[in-house]
Amino acid sequence: MIGIVLGSGLGPLADAVVVEREVSFAEAGLPASSVPGHDGKFLFGKLGGTSVVLMKGRVHLYEGHAPRLVTAGVRWMVEQGIQKLILTNAAGTLNLGFPPGTWMMLSDHLNLTGTSPLVGADFIDLSAAYDAAWRAEFRAAATASGMPLHEGVYAGLRGPQYETPAEIRMLRTLGADAVGMSTVLETIQARSLGIPVAAFSCLTNWAAGITAAHLDHHEVLETGKQAAQAMIGLLTDVLGRS
Repeated sequence: MIGIVLGSGLGPLADAVVVEREVSFAEAGLPASSVPGHDGKFLFGKLGGTSVVLMKGRVHLYEGHAPRLVTAGVRWMVEQGIQKLILTNAAGTLNLGFPPGTWMMLSDHLNLTGTSPLVGADFIDLSAAYDAAWRAEFRAAATASGMPLHEGVYAGLRGPQYETPAEIRMLRTLGADAVGMSTVLETIQARSLGIPVAAFSCLTNWAAGITAAHLDHHEVLETGKQAAQAMIGLLTDVLGRS
């Protein structure tokens, strides 16, 4: 069984799942997200013939939640029996070769949240945070279908404010290709439990200072909805061969 977490505006991905049952965040002991575009429920069903648990929405550090609570959904899905985890998010793009409206598969990340869900726990190795073999499957499937799929480094920040142009210049210097406010803690949590991870950023907008445009969460949601169909095809293709 595969766990899938849907980020901002990516709810249409749930439409591709043949749903067998639903569990609200409240029923699972999780708080509901206060952010538009995060419905707050788990969907059990099939995607591409593979059993999945879809986490429709997530909670964030910037809502005031502790790191362990932010990653409680990952632990809950592991308790339900998931063996792999796919994370999606909406992100700003820093790479001039990765335009808005396309997808980036994470090859690595920068945890700039200043925290971890593992505080007080043992050390874990994150040399291969994102599973190389699984990434190769997604890369091959995207190439075969003609879907543009970039690969790069995701910078995870705490938020809720968007970054300043100076911060974006700093992130580019550090090697980031995209920036957002989720995913890194979930990856750390999953890897600590031995769960392989693949993650994808829907690049919804240019990061601050790259263009003169103002950043707007409504733009994030709308671009996410428009780009969701490409990811539905990719996930259905790869999971259908699992």
